[in-house]
Amino acid sequence: MKKSKPALKATLYHNTQCSKSNAALALLEENGVEVVIIDYLETPLSSGQLEIVLSQLYLEARALIRFGEPVAKELGLSASDIRDEADWISFMVQYPILIERPIIQIGNKAIIGRPPEAVLALIENA
Repeated sequence: MKKSKPALKATLYHNTQCSKSNAALALLEENGVEVVIIDYLETPLSSGQLEIVLSQLYLEARALIRFGEPVAKELGLSASDIRDEADWISFMVQYPILIERPIIQIGNKAIIGRPPEAVLALIENA
């Protein structure tokens, strides 16, 4: 008898106004993944949560910043700024709109869903 695979559960750090985030959600649902949606603009991540996500993404904090956001320009942030990890994380905690999206976690792995089809590789390797 064939053993059935347990249902996958994913956490989606979601912005409902983002087409890429909505596309990633649709792909997760179409592939039978149970999704916990966190609207990170309404429920910002703590510095500890961001540190975990960054380690799962294998990224430095600067790589998760959306420098094109108006608030980044208002704050005078640029990709060439020399800052430590704690500073970048602090900006994302205070201004969650700066966080690149969507972020999908399955187990102890995470990806940025750009393009949204990147979600499929995460599902396959879960």
